[in-house]
Amino acid sequence: MKGVSMTNINMVTVAGGGVLGSQIAYQSAFKGKKVTVYDINDEAVAAAEERVRNLRDLYKRDINATDEQFDAGLNNLSYSSDLAEAVKDADLVIEAIPEKPSIKHDFYRSLAKAAPEKTIFASNSSTYVPSTFAEDTGRPDKFLNMHFANQIWRMNTAEIMGTKQTDPKVFDLIVDYAKEIGMVPIVLKKEQPGYVLNTLLIPLLNAAAYLWGHDIADPQTVDKTWMIGTGAPMGPFAIFDVVGLRTALNITKEQQGDNPDYKPFMEKIQKMMDEGRNGKDSGQGFYTYPDPAFDRPDFLKA
Repeated sequence: MKGVSMTNINMVTVAGGGVLGSQIAYQSAFKGKKVTVYDINDEAVAAAEERVRNLRDLYKRDINATDEQFDAGLNNLSYSSDLAEAVKDADLVIEAIPEKPSIKHDFYRSLAKAAPEKTIFASNSSTYVPSTFAEDTGRPDKFLNMHFANQIWRMNTAEIMGTKQTDPKVFDLIVDYAKEIGMVPIVLKKEQPGYVLNTLLIPLLNAAAYLWGHDIADPQTVDKTWMIGTGAPMGPFAIFDVVGLRTALNITKEQQGDNPDYKPFMEKIQKMMDEGRNGKDSGQGFYTYPDPAFDRPDFLKA
């Protein structure tokens, strides 16, 4: 499905083919961009391809995409485990690699050497402001953050945050690019860890983590309470599943460190992951998929 062209950004590389990276890549391809998905090895690339293929039924169900439209998006995608090859023609690289500073620092230093001078870099980091990595990029004027919400085809926001060094023209170009791929741009006027969405969301998830970690309430009780009380379509533990338990654990470790209030939660999450329960993407987390209990009509009944 070709998007409305407002920019000259046509060749896009998405670095990281995980849950959100694969969605960013496909949504961009679905809207007519030529997209290369880069990941660190052939196994990771194959996993990204499978994640993309698994989006078909969701696009058909949620936004009434036809098989023909979905296939057209697939035809705009290619995959690579060679960074230099993946970015050689890129107008834009969107980074969606793990939320660990050491990994991101190393990645941007490598990317700076591999990418053409013209290439804009955008990080999808949910927790780190762009100034954290700006100097690593070798082009701080062409670097900013563009953060997407999970289930990008439905939760269609792109939060855009620059640094004092970001060229305003580059910032405006990325705002337009977000519109091109079907997003509602959420423009931040200054750097804020967590942007708008996670500044609102993380306190909710932390509270849920505390309640479960300390055996005050089980996950379904917490989710029911939130859903009944606010009318939300899902509760915090369903959100953990969608985000992926590894991401939830990494973010909690980074933000809470040795805080004893969150140690029980992190231990429980690790145990779930050791059992292969990694969230929605693996078919099981706090709920079992594709038919999670919170989606059933009787979930909110007495």
